[in-house]
Amino acid sequence: MTEDFGEYIRSLRRERGLSLRNAGAKAGVSSSYLAQIEHGKRRPPGPDILKRLAPVYDIPVRELMRAAGYLEEVSETLSEEDEIDLAFRYVMSDPRYKSGARLKGGLTIDVKRFIVEMYERATGKKLLP
Repeated sequence: MTEDFGEYIRSLRRERGLSLRNAGAKAGVSSSYLAQIEHGKRRPPGPDILKRLAPVYDIPVRELMRAAGYLEEVSETLSEEDEIDLAFRYVMSDPRYKSGARLKGGLTIDVKRFIVEMYERATGKKLLP
């Protein structure tokens, strides 16, 4: 999908009603840089920039990384526990929803599922199948 990455992020930006200037300001990158990416004049940005763009476009970093060609497609054979663990890591990396509490020790899969479900209810995002 790297050939279409520019089109992909342009569509994400437009779906959210953002101008290049707004998206760039929120992500801390220049609007001209984003325009060059969207028009295919630059390669997809590195993971550090993608991490800043993900919350602006309201999409998981993993999805942007996959679209940019940094990750292979996730196989269809992920276990339920792996799905929950991936969703949990996404929740814990969202800077808008820091829990304020430090999670110590190993959390059970049921606790992780509960945290993900609460996040889904609060944000309206669907992370688990």
